[in-house]
Amino acid sequence: MRPVLISVFILLSVQSCRQDNKLTQEEKLRIADTVALTLINYANDVKAKGLTAEFNYLDSSSDFFWVPPGFSSAISYDSVASILNQSVSHYKTVDNTYVTLKVLALSRRLATYHARINSVITDNLGKVSVMKLMETGLLIKRPNGWKLQSGHTTILTP
Repeated sequence: MRPVLISVFILLSVQSCRQDNKLTQEEKLRIADTVALTLINYANDVKAKGLTAEFNYLDSSSDFFWVPPGFSSAISYDSVASILNQSVSHYKTVDNTYVTLKVLALSRRLATYHARINSVITDNLGKVSVMKLMETGLLIKRPNGWKLQSGHTTILTP
């Protein structure tokens, strides 16, 4: 009897996953628009409130990882948090503007994006750094909104 219950559970789980991934074109567009708005709000909040505003958009689960510019491998949420907390006092403004932003809904809970970003950072001494970035990432839908779960940022030009 137990093998039958396990088989039924597996079949229901697989079917549930398939249904979650079957999105209509309208659902895909709605999710993509919502995720794009989340990313734009993320950039706007960092510009207005500083680097610590990033915490509202990062998935703090153990699944999180990011490959920041200049890194050859991924780092954890705790490492990103440490870097943000150490850096916050060094920068007056961080202004990231999307040049291109392409979002693809993978399911009702997952979406990926690819973006080119113009980044203008002003430190506390007034020195301005301008960079062009390429970024890819995965967002996951959590009860409190879409969160960045993983990704990679590369500097295109210094």
